[in-house]
Amino acid sequence: MKITLVNTSDTNGGAAVACNRLLNALNSQNTSANLLVQKQQSNSTFVKSTTNSFIKTKLNFYRFAYERLLFAIKEKSKEVRFAFSLANIGEDISKNILIKQSDIIHLHWINFGFLSFRSLKKLFALNKPIVWTLHDMWTFTGGCHYGGDCIAYQTECSNCPFLKHPHNKDISNKLWHKKQQLYANKNITFVTCSNWLADIARSSSLLKHFRIESIPNPIDVSTYKPLDKQSLRNSMNLDNNKKYLLFGSMNIEDKRKGFNYLSQALEILNIKHPELKESIELIVFGKSNQSVFNTLPYKTNDLGMLKEENKIVEAYNVADLFILPSLEDNLPNTIMESLSCGTPVVAFNTGGIPEMIEHKSNGYLADYKNAEDLANGIYWTLYQSEHQTLSANARKKVLENFTFDIVANKYINLYKDLLK
Repeated sequence: MKITLVNTSDTNGGAAVACNRLLNALNSQNTSANLLVQKQQSNSTFVKSTTNSFIKTKLNFYRFAYERLLFAIKEKSKEVRFAFSLANIGEDISKNILIKQSDIIHLHWINFGFLSFRSLKKLFALNKPIVWTLHDMWTFTGGCHYGGDCIAYQTECSNCPFLKHPHNKDISNKLWHKKQQLYANKNITFVTCSNWLADIARSSSLLKHFRIESIPNPIDVSTYKPLDKQSLRNSMNLDNNKKYLLFGSMNIEDKRKGFNYLSQALEILNIKHPELKESIELIVFGKSNQSVFNTLPYKTNDLGMLKEENKIVEAYNVADLFILPSLEDNLPNTIMESLSCGTPVVAFNTGGIPEMIEHKSNGYLADYKNAEDLANGIYWTLYQSEHQTLSANARKKVLENFTFDIVANKYINLYKDLLK
């Protein structure tokens, strides 16, 4: 059984990380799996790129820029520029040797100029079983990756809130109809990384008649594991007598990740407990503007972009808790990584997050968009909980649900079923 996973990147973005982990998980179970990407950034022998020349590299950039430019003309504001994909330009991978040899084509996140509607049509015409893992909502919307409060995907997308001039026949409506035509009578099985997204997909007009399974992302528990906190803090010149809060995101200023709510929660915590002013510090990693930390009431240690996996593991391990107040999220890698390292997590009760965090067992689920309850969760986790029990439960949650062998075997059983 030969499986070809397809994703725009092998390392850049949450979907790429999750897809790469699944690749490694499948191969650890003696399944022949490869990953086809637009541009390879890792040195994995299981990853192959469609880009093999300077000209193709330039063409990739042109595709990406062209799609962004076309949407920029229609976007409501710059804030949504990367939250909507047109998929109007891409490359043909149907003749790629990996695709030709594969028994199953397993799509993941294919946007930003990699695969277009035409590309997908050619893939589907091969009449091979298609598995499509959804890392967001794009597959069943008129173009947005997360719909927010909009539920037009349940009927027919139009009057899109991401557009400057929404109307009944706007670009979201046209893309919705393109997807309707693309999926008609096709052999596609959709997989979501969370039960939350599975329920939403089943409520969508485009996917409700398809087979939809829920299989979580896997994580390498031999890499993301508890380490000696005290020695790590000593090596990073951190004070072992202080409490360290960790926040991390690819882009810290991404509104969907909720840094604004974290800022509010820290201010509330400082007002309620001014005696803790000198005993709490914040650690952050990810792309950021230093100015966003200037108004925070606690000292901030900015680690910047962490690209080496061992450095990311160390960041989770030096912290007393990880905070991710996401407003919309499927099954965030960062939460799973933190739990796997035995670090409890405080987050909002939304999306697929409750499928990882068990309230007051391995973390704290705060009321949605409630900065005060977020502050309560931080204080409870730091000062009122049995921290060692929380930490043990965090690790246990991952070992029982998200390991390579558990997740890989769920996918392998699905593949076998589709090939019967």
